[in-house]
Amino acid sequence: MKTIKISWIALTCLFSLLATLPAWAQNREEKKAHTERKVNKTIHAKQYKINVDYMYPQRGGGRAVTSNYSIEVRNDSLFSYLPYFGVAHRAPYGGGKGLVFDAPINKYEAKKDKKGRIKIELAVRNEEDSYTYHITLYSNGSANIDVQPNNKDQITFSGKLEVEESKKEKQINHK
Repeated sequence: MKTIKISWIALTCLFSLLATLPAWAQNREEKKAHTERKVNKTIHAKQYKINVDYMYPQRGGGRAVTSNYSIEVRNDSLFSYLPYFGVAHRAPYGGGKGLVFDAPINKYEAKKDKKGRIKIELAVRNEEDSYTYHITLYSNGSANIDVQPNNKDQITFSGKLEVEESKKEKQINHK
C-alpha cells in the first residue's frame, strides 16, 4: 500500500512539473527575443559599449582579462581601452599607446548575416597606426572583436555588449 501511495505522489509531482515546462520555455523564448531586440536597438543607435573578458593574441595562447577593458562607440568616435600582446613591426619610442586611445571613426558598416549575427566593420586612425575593428555581435549580447592594426600583429577579444535597461525593466528585475 505504501509503495502505491509513494508512486502516486511521485507521478502527481511529475505531471505537475511537466505542466509547467511549456510556460517556462515560453518565458525563456520571450526573454531571448527581448534581449535580441535590445541588442539591435543599441547597435542601430551607434551608442554601445562592449566589455572584454578574454583575449586571443596571434602568437601564444588565449588568456583571461582581469581589468575592466572595453571598447565604446559613441556616434562617430571609438573609445578603445584594450590590452595588447603581440609583435609590433613598427612602434614609437617607448612602446606607444597600444590599443588605448580614442579616435574618430573613418568607416562604419553594420550588416546582419543569415544566422542573425550583426557584423560591424569600423576603421580608425590615430597618430601611431591605422586599425580595422571587426565586431561580431550575437543575439544574446556576446561579442567577438578582431583588431587588425597595420603595424602590429592582429589580436582578438571576446566579451559582452553592455545593454542598458529602462527604468521599467529595472523595477521588474529588482522585484
